[in-house]
Amino acid sequence: MSIERRRFAAGGSLVSDYVIRPFTSMEECHECVALQEDTWGRGFSERVAPAILKVGQILGGVSSGAWDAEGRLVGFVFGLTGLRDGEVVHWSDMLAVRPEIRDTGLGRRLKAYQRDVVMALGIEKMFWTFDPLQSRNAHLNVTRLGAVIREYRVDMYGETDSPLHRGIGTDRFIPLWQLRTERVAGRLVDDPAQAFDPSSLRPDSIGVALDATSRSDSLPLPVRLNLELDDDWISVGVPADVGGVMDLDLGLAQEWRAATREAFPHYLRQGYEVREFVRGPVVSRYLLTRISGAA
Repeated sequence: MSIERRRFAAGGSLVSDYVIRPFTSMEECHECVALQEDTWGRGFSERVAPAILKVGQILGGVSSGAWDAEGRLVGFVFGLTGLRDGEVVHWSDMLAVRPEIRDTGLGRRLKAYQRDVVMALGIEKMFWTFDPLQSRNAHLNVTRLGAVIREYRVDMYGETDSPLHRGIGTDRFIPLWQLRTERVAGRLVDDPAQAFDPSSLRPDSIGVALDATSRSDSLPLPVRLNLELDDDWISVGVPADVGGVMDLDLGLAQEWRAATREAFPHYLRQGYEVREFVRGPVVSRYLLTRISGAA
């Protein structure tokens, strides 16, 4: 049984112990289902059932939770192992952290734990999905974990009943996490040698495929969609807080979906990959560059 113990800052000040380990009982699996519903909405039809959480462990998958010092389940990670294009890989299907624990590093710890487990099985690649418009997830996946992105799927999950989706579709990136690379190992421990400094790029080497301007109500409006670039680096802007945009103007969020749905697939087809992500207060930016021999 793989167990990880760490300490994390909750709420920015209080420090608590937590333990990451596999679910060992059906009661714990039911706790995981409750956390899924707390995250994606009561009655969320895409939730992973307790039986699947258990079966996944038998087949080389990961069904594990993070418990705080009081024994409360505060996060979990679930993934399955199988064949993709003839190679044994791991697909990380779900990861969630309770709202009051977010931005404490627990999400990254759960992914690092998952990486250790599947690497012990000899697996070298992990995949999952996330919404390109979600800056928080992009920061974790690209900046903190070192994943790169070469695949974009339109409405991958169709229409769902989760309140998080709210009519903007379920377009998804499929990150590629190459588990044994120096990039990934360095990002997980904040190695300065693997960190990305946006100022290291010459401004004239970055083409702007999608930018934003502020409306009169300060919400970001997508502008300057350009599908004819051939620069070393290409920037694609997204709202820093798409949830806030959805709360105030769902039509504007749909405009962002439509614009990014054009930009990302186009440049990925041209041989680019998402390599870095830069967070901003109103607009964040993905940075794409041409796929190199090593990620």
